[in-house]
Amino acid sequence: MKALMALSFTLAAGIAAPSMAEDWTGPYAGFSFGYTDADGPNGSSGNDTTFGPFIGYDRDFGNFVLGGELEYNRLSFDLSEGEGSLDSITRLKLRGGYDFGSALGYVVVGAARLDASVDNDTAAVYGIGVAYPINDRFIISGEALRQEFDDVTRTDGGLDSNVFNLRTSFRF
Repeated sequence: MKALMALSFTLAAGIAAPSMAEDWTGPYAGFSFGYTDADGPNGSSGNDTTFGPFIGYDRDFGNFVLGGELEYNRLSFDLSEGEGSLDSITRLKLRGGYDFGSALGYVVVGAARLDASVDNDTAAVYGIGVAYPINDRFIISGEALRQEFDDVTRTDGGLDSNVFNLRTSFRF
């Protein structure tokens, strides 16, 4: 009976103990697959799947994580109303987040470069994301990003794009 009580106490203490926080420090690389929706002038719009690689580095400061990332997304869709096509977006992002122990919630700010058939433009990028480690090397994550570009279509006017990416990362 004493052994059963000791085992029960040990199991209860193990379940009640807080989980160890993940160490997010280090370089990583990965691949994203997602969806982009773009709205331009004169009612023009378009959407399609996107994909591409990314590399980055995170530094864990306890509960706070700060990092930088370079990401490339390949696009291949035409905007309606003959406004041109979108080819790719390259982003340089700063991300900061809170370590929840089993996951990392973060915000993104940075710069995005859109390559389009008519013109190219650089704009601010901002968004949110969450990352979840599967093991000490493999991470899955999701991001929602927004960019607002100027004059990349046949007629003057801005182009707003929303990107939703599912990502897989490998830590080195």
